[in-house]
Amino acid sequence: MTTEPRRLALNALAAAESAALTARWSDWAEKPEFRALRGPETGLVMVRGRAGGGGAPFNLGETSVSRASVRLASGEVGHGYCLGRDLEKARLIAVFDALFQREPERVEAEVLAPLRAVGSHADQQKREEAAATKVDFFTMVRGDV
Repeated sequence: MTTEPRRLALNALAAAESAALTARWSDWAEKPEFRALRGPETGLVMVRGRAGGGGAPFNLGETSVSRASVRLASGEVGHGYCLGRDLEKARLIAVFDALFQREPERVEAEVLAPLRAVGSHADQQKREEAAATKVDFFTMVRGDV
């Protein structure tokens, strides 16, 4: 079994706004019973960088990361990680990850597709705002150089 669909689902969940995840959870009918295996808790991770994108790696600094792990009553284990200190977001990511393992089509339709649509719209809006500030530079040659 390939892990790519789950990886893409976790990417979409982690990139989503906390309010959007909360709204998706509120809309989820028949909420499953689950228990926390770990956290939610917040810690620090070292962020690595590369000069110019391809140079030697170096330690850029630390950032806060929240994580959680849950087990559904049906046995699936979900894990959630997100940047920042939003413990509820990490818990919801873990729950949706576990649900994705049990009902991937439903989670895709009811949670992931709407989150991706919102994210895509926000990305398009940022691109349009950046394009509005674009300046085209050119050089004009006058006479003999």
